[in-house]
Amino acid sequence: QVQLVESGGGLMQAGGSLRLSCAASGRTFSDYNMGWFRQAPGKVRECVAYITWGGGSTYYADSVKGRFTISRGNAKNTVYLQMNSLKAGDTAVYYCAAGVQLSAFADDYTYWGQGTLVTVSS
Repeated sequence: QVQLVESGGGLMQAGGSLRLSCAASGRTFSDYNMGWFRQAPGKVRECVAYITWGGGSTYYADSVKGRFTISRGNAKNTVYLQMNSLKAGDTAVYYCAAGVQLSAFADDYTYWGQGTLVTVSS
């Protein structure tokens, strides 16, 4: 089992920045690829970024490329999502997830956090 707890969400004006953190506990964190997903009201959950277990490879959705950065600190069992130049369209609940398969599909992730709300005002 892996337990994931997100933090760092909140209300921000458009153009601002937030950094989300996801703290992991339980099984060996470094065994898992990590993803950040988001879900806006009435929309499907989408992957915004993922990072391999070693941190050597990353993926970003086109909608956040150049604005968001995913990173991980295996020594701290934490994965981060730095979000810059926020837009109203980034408003959503953000979830971190852990899985052994490198994927942008939510079904391929085994463990999920409870989510943290990001609201961007225009």
